[in-house]
Amino acid sequence: MLEHGITVQAVDDSRVLLVSLLISQSSFSEYRCDREVTLGVDLESFGKIIKSANNDDYLTLLAEDSPDTLMTIFEEKKKEKISEYSLKLMDIDSEFLQIEDMEYDAVITLPSTDFAKLVRDLKNLSESLRIVVTKDSVKFSSEGDNGSGSVIVKPYEQSETDRVSISLDDPVDLTFGLKYLSDIVKAATLSTFITIKMADKTPALFEFKMESGGYLRFYLAPKFDDEE
Repeated sequence: MLEHGITVQAVDDSRVLLVSLLISQSSFSEYRCDREVTLGVDLESFGKIIKSANNDDYLTLLAEDSPDTLMTIFEEKKKEKISEYSLKLMDIDSEFLQIEDMEYDAVITLPSTDFAKLVRDLKNLSESLRIVVTKDSVKFSSEGDNGSGSVIVKPYEQSETDRVSISLDDPVDLTFGLKYLSDIVKAATLSTFITIKMADKTPALFEFKMESGGYLRFYLAPKFDDEE
């Protein structure tokens, strides 16, 4: 927790995917953090707690200066009902990663629902999604034992909420695991657009910017030729 908001990081066991979430102070109706504090949260347990809430509940997160628990409070205003959960915190061995902005060869912005659909469609054919970016288009393709498929997207602008843009310094040709992308696109409801940033032999950045302030970023390592 920081003065300007809450930052969350998580890495999968295979270290292929890193997730970075920022919920800025502007997203909260009330926010106070006197000093920077790191909370080690078991996401599976915390997820079960969050699922017990109703969509219109008020959520409060409380932690002391030297916390060993995280208090989660749900207030249901209509029924004057308050639910409280105390979650024991974990000791985090690894330090918080400072991810510096880097230069990318290609930057693509497209509607997040469109990207989610093509990932779901092409997942039926293979375990991998190949993304080839050239000056005039982006080709998403998948090839498996039972067939192949592709979706070609070109820049356009129908409206503020329906457009595709491509910024390219060098052509990019990378392949990613669809099981990871299938999890990434679950966040499509958070933002109208997804921005994909790629460079050769470098983890790609899949970013959803939230209107309330903040972002959800996924750093996904590509597959290489020697991988099955």
